[in-house]
Amino acid sequence: MNKKTGRGGKTIALNKRARFEYHIEERLEAGLSLEGWEVKSLRESRVQFADSYVLLKDNEAFLFGCRIDPLPTASTHITPDPTRTRKMLLNRREIDRLTGMVERKGYTVIPTAMYWSRGKVKVEIGIAKGKKAHDKRADQKDRDWQRQKARIMKHG
Repeated sequence: MNKKTGRGGKTIALNKRARFEYHIEERLEAGLSLEGWEVKSLRESRVQFADSYVLLKDNEAFLFGCRIDPLPTASTHITPDPTRTRKMLLNRREIDRLTGMVERKGYTVIPTAMYWSRGKVKVEIGIAKGKKAHDKRADQKDRDWQRQKARIMKHG
């Protein structure tokens, strides 16, 4: 994808499902600890990002459920694991704040976007609360109305 994010890097993957399922209240940028074959695969946009989530454990953050498929030309002396758990690189203060919000206030931490920033892979994570079914219906109704309004304005 050659789509640009608001932060200036090229987008690798977007989690569009996150906006439908959650009210995202705050966003943070986190680095991602990757192996060489994973970076090469990300350059080819071989990633499935929609069902991933962030787990906070032992004052560390981990990205679960993100599938990075290896290239067919991956090295023969390593065995790539496409669904391995990847460590997220955050400051201690950020991890403590996230842990407090998840444990005390009932928030969820979900990845919303993956993109390049100065040659490094960054993940935008959102602090979110789950939506109820009626909230999802209302959002769908609003989106349909905005689309219909744009059509009316365009054609007069």
